[in-house]
Amino acid sequence: MSAPTTARHTPIRFRESDCDVTEFAKLLDRTTVLADFPHAVDVQQNVLVYDSALLRRAVATDAGREEVEGELVRALTDGPGVVVLKGAFPDLSVVDRVTAVFDRVIADEKASGTAKGDHFAKAGANDRVWNALEKLAVRDPEAFVDYYANDVLALVSTAWLGPGYQVTSQVNVVRPGGRAQDPHRDYHLGFLSNPVAARYPAHVHLLSPVLTLQGAVAHSDMPLESGPTLYLPYSHQYPQGYLAWRQAEFKEYFAEHHVQLPLEKGDAGFFNPALFHGAGTNVSSDVQRVANLLQVSSAFGRAMETVDRVKTAKAVYPALLSRKDSGASQEFLANAVTSATEGYPFPTNLDLDPNVNGLTPLSETELLHQALAEGWDVGKATTELDAYAARRRTDEI
Repeated sequence: MSAPTTARHTPIRFRESDCDVTEFAKLLDRTTVLADFPHAVDVQQNVLVYDSALLRRAVATDAGREEVEGELVRALTDGPGVVVLKGAFPDLSVVDRVTAVFDRVIADEKASGTAKGDHFAKAGANDRVWNALEKLAVRDPEAFVDYYANDVLALVSTAWLGPGYQVTSQVNVVRPGGRAQDPHRDYHLGFLSNPVAARYPAHVHLLSPVLTLQGAVAHSDMPLESGPTLYLPYSHQYPQGYLAWRQAEFKEYFAEHHVQLPLEKGDAGFFNPALFHGAGTNVSSDVQRVANLLQVSSAFGRAMETVDRVKTAKAVYPALLSRKDSGASQEFLANAVTSATEGYPFPTNLDLDPNVNGLTPLSETELLHQALAEGWDVGKATTELDAYAARRRTDEI
């Protein structure tokens, strides 16, 4: 008979009751040591600062590139979870050309009544452009190429995600008076409500941060009074953080301990998506803060095969109705719906497919469950599934 073990194990799932702000504070009580990151040039408020020109020279050889990539990964995992890359865009004319395109997009969307707001901020003096990457490519392909050919963006994205990553971009313009975002964690689990996030096992909470990289390019100078991003260094290391960031005591801790660094046009900041962060309030009288928010996704965040889930859902819906009428259990129907449909609402066209009762649009799975619950006939289900597919296209950009 083996002796009983006293080893602690990670629970199968985290719960809101597991969140302890005192333990959180102990975890964050540390200092970033510059000597531990030899390619960094400074530490400001626990945030690592890199000179992009020096990084470009350091990665000129394969060995140098591997060393720098490894250091950036350490900075985003064992380190503070956030890095500032000074001078990421040495040619500011490229940034200005892209800003001009974004300005035209914002003006056009306002004129057409399709202007959009922010996920984590109250309505105010700010503008958001969703799918700015595709809109830039369509409107000014040359500016797109010159901008996204940037080697520093590629360096940090490859370091974190490896090859084959996918870039998306959302422009955020915060004018004087624009209010701060609530502190939050980001995509994936950060976009889910706490009850939904709690259903995912603990190891998925630990996995989510390595599926994306969050970043921003400064398209204007960002003095502190303009409200650049607020960060809470090392907060990405708190395992239960996806269930903690909405809790009042964690928001209070963030308000008291966050840091904030000014940026200059052409600088970039990248951070672990699990880092507690949020855009600041623009208290200036005349500074329009413009940032291109980058969300870089792992190539492994996609299925191996392309499946037309709408076609599949339309094909099986009559059979689902028949089984329901024959008395099939909810579990039986749910399992079949899950296999036939797309259960995750992203990626989508957020211009046409807005969030519903939270931070996410309606998923195809939820749509089919609604159809079964309300007893839609095949014609209505087909129409709604076609409309769902249409909302996810970008034909009108």
